[in-house]
Amino acid sequence: MNGARSLLRTAADAGVELCFANPGTTEMPLVAALDEVPEVRAVLGLFEGVCTGAADGYGRMTGRPALTLLHLGPGFANGIANLHNARRAHTPVVNLIGDHASWHRAYDAPLTSDIVSLASPVSDWVRTATSAKRLANDVAEAIAAALEPPGQVATLIVPADFQWGEGAGLVAVRPSVSAGVVSTKTVDRIADRLRASERAVLLLGGGALSERGQRAAARVADAVGGRLFAETFPARWERGGDLPAVARLPYFPEQGAEALGDAEVVVLAGAREPVAFFGYEGHPSRLAPEDAVATLCEPKEDPVGALESLALALDAPPTRAGVGDFEAPALPSGELTPGSAGQALAACLPENAIVVDEAATSGLAFYAFSERAPRHTLLTLTGGAIGQGLPCATGAAIACPDRKVVAFQADGSAQYTVQSLWTQARESLDVTTLLCSNRSYRILQIELGRAGIAEPGPQARSLTQLDRPALDWCALARGYGVPAQRIETADALAAALPRALAEPGPQLLELLL
Repeated sequence: MNGARSLLRTAADAGVELCFANPGTTEMPLVAALDEVPEVRAVLGLFEGVCTGAADGYGRMTGRPALTLLHLGPGFANGIANLHNARRAHTPVVNLIGDHASWHRAYDAPLTSDIVSLASPVSDWVRTATSAKRLANDVAEAIAAALEPPGQVATLIVPADFQWGEGAGLVAVRPSVSAGVVSTKTVDRIADRLRASERAVLLLGGGALSERGQRAAARVADAVGGRLFAETFPARWERGGDLPAVARLPYFPEQGAEALGDAEVVVLAGAREPVAFFGYEGHPSRLAPEDAVATLCEPKEDPVGALESLALALDAPPTRAGVGDFEAPALPSGELTPGSAGQALAACLPENAIVVDEAATSGLAFYAFSERAPRHTLLTLTGGAIGQGLPCATGAAIACPDRKVVAFQADGSAQYTVQSLWTQARESLDVTTLLCSNRSYRILQIELGRAGIAEPGPQARSLTQLDRPALDWCALARGYGVPAQRIETADALAAALPRALAEPGPQLLELLL
C-alpha cells in the first residue's frame, strides 16, 4: 500500500466521504488512489475557489470535513478566499496540497513556493508530511484537528514522493473533543447582570442559532424582557416556522450601533463582540457600549447548554408560546425590485430548504419577508470574501441531496466562482440560483457615497459598473450546462420561481433589477 492509498483509506475509515479536487501533476498518486478507495467520492471543481467553498458548504451542513485536493502553492492560493470564509465560519475542512518531490524542492522549479506561509493565515493546523510511512498518521491528525470545536481548517502538505512511496498501516482518528462546558459561575454572573438590567440584548452566533439554541435564548429574553439578535453573517441559522423571531444585526455600523446603543448588557452567546466591518472616520469600531458586553460562551464552548442553563438560572418557563401559524407573503406583481425578489423567494420557499445568501444589497428584504417562512436553513458570507455563494450552495447540495438548495446570489460576486455552475450540472445537484443582476457592484457605489464622493468621476464610476458589455447570465449558465431564464418583472418571477423550485437539478433565474 503506497502512501497515497494509506492516507485516503485512513480518511475513509474516519468517515470522510468527499474530496473536492482540482489536482495537478504532484497529486497524481492521490488521484489514482481515489479509484482504490471508492468510499471517498471525488468531485471536480474547475477552479480551486469552487473546491474550498464547496467544502465549506458541505462542512457547515454535515459537521464533518470534506477533503480538498489542490495543486502546489499557486493552486492553493486560488482557494484561499473561501478558506478565509470557512475559517470564520468554524467549518471543519481538510486540505491536501501536493508538493514537489522532497528531493526536487532544492532546484527551485517554476511552481515551487512557500506553501506553509500561504496556508497558515487561513488554517488552524498546518503540517508538511515528512515520509510516506507517516502519511496515514498525518491525515488522522489533520481530521482530528478539523473536528476540534467549534470546527477548524486543517492543511496537510504532501510531497509527491511520499504519495507514491511505501506507506504504513492505517491509523484511527482520535475521538472528537466535546465543546467546552460553560461554568456555573459564568452562568450565574450573566444571570445576575440580566436581572439587574432593563434593556438586555442576546447576540447569538454558532450553535446558538440552532433550533435548541434559539428556543433557549427566547426563554431567556422573555424572562428579562430582552431582545434577540443574530450576528450579521452567521455560518448557519435555522429560521422560519414557529422558531423565535431573531433580528439580524445590521451591516452598516451606524445602524448596528443604534440597535445596540441603549443596551445595558449585550450577552454574547457563541458570537464575537460586534465590530464595524470597516473603520469609518468619526465612527467607533465597537458597536456595543464597552461596559455592556458580557460573554456567556466563546465559539469553542457549548452555547446551547449555556443558554439552557441560563434559562434555568433565571427561572424561565420550560417552554414559551409558539408564534402561530405561518402565513406566506403574497406573491409580488409589478416592477421587479430587490424587495419583490425577496418577497417572491419567501412566498415560494419549500419546506426545509437551504438558502445560501450572497445577494449582498439585493438580498436585504428577504430577511423580513422570510422570518415566518417555512422552516429553512440560512448560510451566509461569514468572512466577507466574495465568491462564496455558488460554491457553498454546491457543497450544501451534496451534503443534503434530499433538500432543495437556493443560491440567492449577486451578479458581481458570482463571477468570482461562476465555474460552480459546471460542477452543479455535472453532479446533477438540486440548486436553484436566483441571480440578482443589477449590473453593478452596488455596495461599492454605496460606499463611495459614504466616503463623501457624491459625484464620482468616470473612472470611479466605471470601477463599480458591470455593463459595457452587460453580462449575459443566461448564456453563461447554459454554457456550463445549467438551464436558465431571464426575468424582468415581478409577475414573471412569481410564475417562474415555483416551476424552477419544483424541477430537480440545477436551474438559474437571472433577475434584471
